[in-house]
Formats: sequence, structure tokens, C-alpha cells
Amino acid sequence: MARNKIDKGVTLIAANTEITGDVKFENQLYINGHVAGNVLADVGSDATVVVSEEGSVAGEIRVPNVVVNGKVEGDVYAANRVELATKAAVTGNVYYNLIEMQLGAMVDGQLVHDESVAAGVENVHPFPSETLETACADQ
Repeated sequence: MARNKIDKGVTLIAANTEITGDVKFENQLYINGHVAGNVLADVGSDATVVVSEEGSVAGEIRVPNVVVNGKVEGDVYAANRVELATKAAVTGNVYYNLIEMQLGAMVDGQLVHDESVAAGVENVHPFPSETLETACADQ
């Protein structure tokens, strides 16, 4: 189904709102409240999520364009662009194609430049525990 530009909209999760469960959206999503779940948008879209200074997400964010100025506890996957503003506090890995990080933003995790994130493919693999156990036993 083809959508006209007029069909585009903005969704607001207000400061006094808490959502439990995944949120899938199109176009723009502003989070001033709290989301306990994943925030998702189609990889090929031009969707944007903004987590304001008052907002928070406890879950993964998989959106082409991401702006964070609040708290995120989970991995962030931005196929196009991620902006971490001065009050951003991310606990998790940030996978990006293009990043802007302002002075004061904090990430407790890895920053991973990954052009394949646009295709929805993860490029980071966990360290195999068998190799670590074998290496420690050999010493």
C-alpha cells in the first residue's frame, strides 16, 4: 500500500506514560516517558526515534535514525545515524553507520561502526567460553 506524505505522523509517549511491551512505529516517535520493551522501525524506512532527557527505554532500539538525550538500557542499532546528546546515558552497545556524540554523553558498552547494520545483520559475535576455559586450563 503506497502512503502519501500526508499520512506521515508523529507519535508522543508523554512524560507521565509507561509502556510495557515492544513499540513498532513508522515516521517519528518521541519518548518523554518510559518504554519497557524494544523500540522497532523498518530498516529501509526514514523513521526516527527521539529519547528526550526525561525519557527512558529498557530494551533494544532498532531504528534507522536515533537521537538519545535520556537513558537507554539495551543495545542501539541505527542503520543510518545515531546522535548521542549531552545527557545521553546508554548501557549497552551502539551499532551505527554514522554517529554524532556530544560532550557529556555516556556509553557503558561498545561503539561499533557497522555498515551492515543497515541490512539488519549483526557483525559482533560473543567470545566463545570454551576457548577461554581451554586457555585457562592449559596454564
